[in-house]
Amino acid sequence: MTAAPVTAADTVATSLPSLAPAAWARLGAHPVPAIEARGLRRTFGTMVAVDALDLTVERGEIYGFLGPNGAGKSTSVRMLCTLLRPTGGRATVAGFDVVRDATQVRLRVGVALQEAALDAGQSGRELLELQARLFALPGSSARRRIAELIELVDLGDAIDRRVATYSGGMRRRLDLALALVHEPEVIFLDEPTTGLDPVSRRQVWTEVRRLNEHEGVTIFLTTQYLEEADALAGRVGIISGGRLVVEGTPDELKRSVGRDLVVVTIDGEMTPAHEALRALDLVERCEAMGDELVAAVASGPAAVPRIASALDGLPLTIREISVRRPSLDDVFLEVTGARIGASAAAVR
Repeated sequence: MTAAPVTAADTVATSLPSLAPAAWARLGAHPVPAIEARGLRRTFGTMVAVDALDLTVERGEIYGFLGPNGAGKSTSVRMLCTLLRPTGGRATVAGFDVVRDATQVRLRVGVALQEAALDAGQSGRELLELQARLFALPGSSARRRIAELIELVDLGDAIDRRVATYSGGMRRRLDLALALVHEPEVIFLDEPTTGLDPVSRRQVWTEVRRLNEHEGVTIFLTTQYLEEADALAGRVGIISGGRLVVEGTPDELKRSVGRDLVVVTIDGEMTPAHEALRALDLVERCEAMGDELVAAVASGPAAVPRIASALDGLPLTIREISVRRPSLDDVFLEVTGARIGASAAAVR
């Protein structure tokens, strides 16, 4: 008996087993990715913001797009959601070309950019009703959808209060709801938790997971928060200098670094300690960050005694030595030469 062909929906199913039945019905067996870019490029005068971006995001994925400020994340998002015309290359979203079929793309995407443009004088419900009218939803459909979204983003009685009274986290969740009124296939979240406190950030994470797991929405998430990408994204791409330099699952990327990290916290002179560890043959790379030295080694437990011995006698006190596995920040350092918190100019 001939085996059935593997579809794009089958690929999604292997990575998103928790999708609700209604979400699977919305996904269907689409033969094309949710997002596909080939050689996508954008220049501003002589400055190249995005340089030959090749990218594929399957339907039903949460894709994390990492990079420092100025690396090209927001410019990429603006091109993919038709707010900015590419200088070169091509891209499709939900199967439609972002230049030739821009109107079709806009009908199928939701966008929540870094700054939520909300009228503070209106209530959350009024803004949702306005959005429904702008997308020409019939009255009964609009009321049903608004009720669903109020429950989804958990705004409760606050939905009838003026937006001026909302916290930053509540504004973010309302912005997500507005982007979902027309039931988009793809939603772009451009640094959705920037400036939020840890509690509000985790509330937004919860809503993002719900959107993906229960509504089957493909989510393209740009962020500078590595913990956020690790917690939410099935796959991650790192952009540096306008180019996609590496991508994979968070675990794959962390394993690719392939080394243990010995972290030494000290009180005292950092420079001689840094030089002493860099001189050790077992240390492949050593960084000084605040009061910590981070040394990349093949085997952390085996390296600890030699590292402690190398620091003995120097004008310092060792407060702590620990061994940890690589993080996404370590991956970023490996492929770009700088931490994600650095400016794009420092990475180039």
